[in-house]
Order: sequence, then C-alpha cells, then structure tokens
Amino acid sequence: MNRKTCILIGAPVDSGKDRRGCLMGPDAYRTAGLGEALTDLGHKLRDMGNLTPATHAPDLGDSKLHRPNETIGWTFRLIRAAEEAMSRGLPIFLGGDHALSLGSVAGVANHAASVGRPQFVLWLDAHSDFHTPETTASGNLHGTPLGYVTGRRGFGGFPEVRNPIPQENICILGLRSVDAAEKLALQGTAIHRHDMREIDETGIARPLAAFLQRVSEAQGMLHVSLDVDFLDPMIAPAVGTTVPGGATIREAHLVMEMICDSGLMTSLDLVELNPFLDDRGRTAQVMVDLAASALGRRVFDRPTPGQQ
Repeated sequence: MNRKTCILIGAPVDSGKDRRGCLMGPDAYRTAGLGEALTDLGHKLRDMGNLTPATHAPDLGDSKLHRPNETIGWTFRLIRAAEEAMSRGLPIFLGGDHALSLGSVAGVANHAASVGRPQFVLWLDAHSDFHTPETTASGNLHGTPLGYVTGRRGFGGFPEVRNPIPQENICILGLRSVDAAEKLALQGTAIHRHDMREIDETGIARPLAAFLQRVSEAQGMLHVSLDVDFLDPMIAPAVGTTVPGGATIREAHLVMEMICDSGLMTSLDLVELNPFLDDRGRTAQVMVDLAASALGRRVFDRPTPGQQ
C-alpha cells in the first residue's frame, strides 16, 4: 500500500441548510478515532484543526437563501485550504454540511489545473446537489455544490470557478432523491449518474469500475465526496436528510475498497454528519471505518496479480 500524508481539515460548515448540528461533525470524527485509524494503517497524519469562514457580510435574513454570506465566506476559505493542502498530501475535509464541497472541490480542481492533470469527482450521495441559488426551492446551499463546480450560473458573490469540472468527469452513485428541477437539468448533461434501482439490478461495482477506469486512462486526480445519506439510515441515522433505501454497509465498503485498489483518490470529503442525531456515535464510527477502507484497511491482504 502506498503510504500517504493525510491532512485533516475540519470544516464545521453549518450554514448550507436550515437544520443545525453539522458544526459538531469534525470533532465527532476525531473522537471516533479517524486519526488513529489512519496512523495504524501506516499513513502520516497532519491535523490542521477546524477552519473558520473568511470575512463575510452579515446574513440579515433578507434572502430566500439560508445564510448565503456565511457560505460564501466558507467557500473562499476552503478553496484556499484545498489548494494549499493538495501540494502537501491527501486532504480529508471533515464536515460539516455538503456546502463545504463548494470550496473543497473548486480548490482541488485549481490544484489539478496547476499541475496539468484533469480533475474527476465521485459523488456518493442520495441527492444530486446540482441546484443553483436560483433554482433551489428550499434555499439550502448544501444542494448546490455540483451546480457550482460545473460552472452553472447564478452564484453571484461566490468566488469565480476558475477551473470548472467537465460534466463527463463526474459520477454520482446512490441517487434516490432528485427533485423535478434537478432531474430536468441533469438529463441535459454528460454527468454519469446511477440511482439505487440500477445498483439493485446490476450491482454497485460495475458503474464504479467503469468510472475509475476513465480516471485512470486520463491520468486524472480523483476527489471523493462521501455524504452520510449515501448510506441507508438504518445503519447511519445521523443526517438531517435521511432517505430510505441507501447503500448497505457492504456496498459502501466495496466502493471504498475499490477506490483504494485503484490508487486514484487524491482528496476526500466526509460530510453531513450531524452528531446531534446519532445513536451513541454509531454513524461517526461507520464513516471512520469507510475512510479507513478507502485508505487501505482490509480483513486480509490480497495478493497482487501473479503472486501466489
């Protein structure tokens, strides 16, 4: 296994939606032993602590959006943090709601462009998060990251997306809650999207293997964004957007093990953990275990091809 320097970046973003609690997520991951799990696997660890948003205008409640200025502040801060961390190791962004990915994905894409490599994104989520501030009915900006990083219009006041992610470089796995506006917008894109019915019918390995092959052939950098609601709420209840019928624990670990086997992951989000809704830390532990699988934890080490 390739040993890495894992850089933990706490992003207690709680402005992307109305329900509070995700600001406790970064410390819940630490308490659940994320750092120890990574060092036990032989990785080096640098914990940068928890960030704060960049200076921003106050939110006065006069917008249909929920705390847009605070989210803008977070986006500026996280773009810079991502750019800086990518040159030093593999950043793991500890959320915090999914609005943090407005900054983390835009930042890693800037780094990829600076080294002449294409950026790919694997979005593990029940939702497509392809809204814009103009199309969201809820006003919750945690539903807009993929809209933002692909360069959709309507993000006035946010940092300019200097290196939009090409649509064909994005794969969404686990979809089961997409509203009409997003569905219509997605149908006109080249984004690879796989809902739970397809996964039930053909398995989760097939679409993921095809996507990882595309990343490998392009010598791309891979950002993985893991939302708690990718998982079935029976095993991961600590999320404010529970949608029944999510990935099983074995499906989720298979995804992470395949990512590890590919050697392609260059950055990771762990998002939407709301410890206030958890059951004795169960969800935090599941997410830590999945991150460990993505970075090399195995029951048995498999022999390399040709080795007996």
